[in-house]
Amino acid sequence: MTHRIDPAEFGCSLLAGQLADAWLDYHRKAGLAFSGNYVTAIRSFLTFAGTHLAAIGLDPDEARLDGGPIDLAEVIYQWEEDLVTRYEPTSNQPNVLAGLLLTLVEHRAVRDAKVPERLRRRAEGPPTFRGGSSEPLDEFANHERLLLLDGAKADVRALEKRLAVGRALLAEGQDPRSGGWRSLPNLVWAARHGVLDMPALLTHLPAHFKWWPKPVRDIVADPLYMARFGGKYGVMTTVSGLLFPNELDLQPFRVLLLLAMGDATSEEVHDLCLDDLEFSDEGVRVLQTKLRAQRVRPHLHGNDGPQESERPLDEDEAPGESVYPGTGNWDVPGLLRRLIAVNTLTREVFETDPWLFTAVESTDYRRRMAAGRAIFKRPGRRFTDWIATHPVLEGDPAKISEPHDVRRLRKTSKTTRVAALGGSLSDLAGDDHHIEVFRGHYAHGTTAHVLAGRAVNRAQRGVFNKIKPGKPVLVTEGAEAMLTEPETAAELGISPEQGKALQHGELDMGVVNCRDPHDSPHTPKGRLCHVAPAMCMICPNAIVFTSQLPRLLMLDDHITHMRKVLAPPVWQATWAVQAAALKEVFAECAEQLPEARKQIEEGKFRLDLPLGMRTEYDR
Repeated sequence: MTHRIDPAEFGCSLLAGQLADAWLDYHRKAGLAFSGNYVTAIRSFLTFAGTHLAAIGLDPDEARLDGGPIDLAEVIYQWEEDLVTRYEPTSNQPNVLAGLLLTLVEHRAVRDAKVPERLRRRAEGPPTFRGGSSEPLDEFANHERLLLLDGAKADVRALEKRLAVGRALLAEGQDPRSGGWRSLPNLVWAARHGVLDMPALLTHLPAHFKWWPKPVRDIVADPLYMARFGGKYGVMTTVSGLLFPNELDLQPFRVLLLLAMGDATSEEVHDLCLDDLEFSDEGVRVLQTKLRAQRVRPHLHGNDGPQESERPLDEDEAPGESVYPGTGNWDVPGLLRRLIAVNTLTREVFETDPWLFTAVESTDYRRRMAAGRAIFKRPGRRFTDWIATHPVLEGDPAKISEPHDVRRLRKTSKTTRVAALGGSLSDLAGDDHHIEVFRGHYAHGTTAHVLAGRAVNRAQRGVFNKIKPGKPVLVTEGAEAMLTEPETAAELGISPEQGKALQHGELDMGVVNCRDPHDSPHTPKGRLCHVAPAMCMICPNAIVFTSQLPRLLMLDDHITHMRKVLAPPVWQATWAVQAAALKEVFAECAEQLPEARKQIEEGKFRLDLPLGMRTEYDR
């Protein structure tokens, strides 16, 4: 595609010429393969500058990079603010366009000493506004994954069936220049030998569809041939499709490979060449190139079928004498073999680079067919267009959630692995991601969140199942003296030895006593409870002596103070249950509370809480 900038099209023609010169010089010296985005930025800025300068009473013709009365740095600031209003809040375009223009201005500034210092400093700085943020892509739901998988497999089978029909017709055909253009096998022969084009069809086929021979009419009507267009153009593209796949035909291979190769990005799959594949009896070794990370890495994808050692040998065949291609059809080696097979004739007929995804499409203003690398971005050939070709039972397109972004296939493959393996982040990230990369790009998906929620629920159920029904037991002074007696100890669910330890204060947890600190429902069995005294009031192991009431009152005062300090949702989550449990205990011994309060006032007790309860909860 050719890009051009005509300074006469803009009100600030001198500035337009200088920016155009900077663009051409930068394109050449930077060795860019494509720089149309710089043209877009220049046009946007020049259009704004001409209108803006005229509106504030300045002459646009006086705008220039190498000085002059107009402050271009300020104009650039105004242009950036205008860009923000023209795009969605999540768009990156304002940031991208500003960055491109500043690059060209800086390129001119380092080569021209006349560029003003203020403009020079502006060019060296970043764009004013950061790029917009958008929601990360989510994976496809499992039922959507199955729909895509089934649709892609059906399309691969249909393509192979269509190509088989084309090869059979090719065997029957002859040169239409001598055998006639109204024979379908002859048209297929013409496509194979590069003589089928629109001028030939316009010359040799009747003008009206009804005068065509029935086999030729069926080309654009029979679902077997999968025609996408009508008329003579439809004949050219559909006959070509009997021998050569087009871009839409290659989409199912792309879908299946991305779902099967969980370690490969869509760019890595799209960039594969024949030389990147090495088949063996164990599978296929794929050399994947990740441009963004500047990394090349090989990966072996195994066969789903039997190994070489398990294959029965033919008569007079020695082990290792012949190459074993494998037997899988839908594994990665099988898919790659089938993709190479459907494109074999394309590589024989057309001179093309050895891209794995090579398609035959119309070119030269729809006059003839040519082969090239599949782009998957042109209208009618995109991933969303392929999805639209798969109706459900009601005839509507398959209900696949949007956006129809092919990158979601990789996330789907990743989360399928998450669902299958579980485990820690290091297990899920595997050998193709750092843990932080997986956390940032994949762990936010719906599947990962659901699985994380299930894990939390399982852990909570484990804790709740260990908590016995009941509440703290209040022991009076009279009962406290009898804790070593077997009958009294049995009523409390303790042994006489535990009763003796309770009497001596050996099981005092700071606020109340505990039957067994090493058998807490909040801690793994055998470990000392680490949540006391914060959780004591909601623990069935708790035993409250009346002598401990002053400290319980002080804890209640502390909780009341926290209610004034913490936000209501935080207090509710942290202290509400303990406050309710304290009120139940106080209700049982209401007549003893005044005496306990008096002891507090006399300074006979103090509340010793762990530092964590005073700092973490106070924040």
